[in-house]
Amino acid sequence: MKILLLEDDLILHESLKIYLEMEEFNISSAFNAQDVYDITFENSFDLYIFDVNLVGENGFEILKSLRESGDTTPAIYTTALVDITSMTIGFNAGADDYIKKPFDPEELVLRIKSRYIKNDNLIYKDIVYNPVTKEVFQNNKLLILSNILSNIFHLFIINRDKIVSNEILFEQLEQPNQNALRVNISKLKTKLNLDIKNIRGVGYILEDL
Repeated sequence: MKILLLEDDLILHESLKIYLEMEEFNISSAFNAQDVYDITFENSFDLYIFDVNLVGENGFEILKSLRESGDTTPAIYTTALVDITSMTIGFNAGADDYIKKPFDPEELVLRIKSRYIKNDNLIYKDIVYNPVTKEVFQNNKLLILSNILSNIFHLFIINRDKIVSNEILFEQLEQPNQNALRVNISKLKTKLNLDIKNIRGVGYILEDL
């Protein structure tokens, strides 16, 4: 998911960017109105996260300009201005949501995942997988996987019938080597009854049988 983050507080901006990227969002940075106009001229996004109080044009004015140009990208305001008048201005400018400062970044992530990401479950044999929450159900029972196995499984199921390279799989391991990779894939195959095939010297593939 591609997100444009507009926040002129450098420390808050960097901390939010790091947190969102840890959640595997693709973040582009803007610090003022001109940044936004320049970036959106050449790029499209799935979501805007806009601060309101900025030097020059504020977040309300920026979003209003984008809406007038035909931009319908969903937008969340992050602001301490949550009085009725400010909220009315914000929603009239085209906002979809507000989150009050100060806020926990986890709250922001939960809002994004619940409101702006289509939660289509993936099905493989008797497994139902939610790629957003990374919950794995087998025969309607929730399975608990280690972080390593969960990350490897995620790569396989979103790339079914495609080779996942050894290099990408190594990135999920604490000690990246072939032996450790074989051990973890063996655990995954046994635990979930997966049809994972080794493509010698290249990687592995989850066959969609």
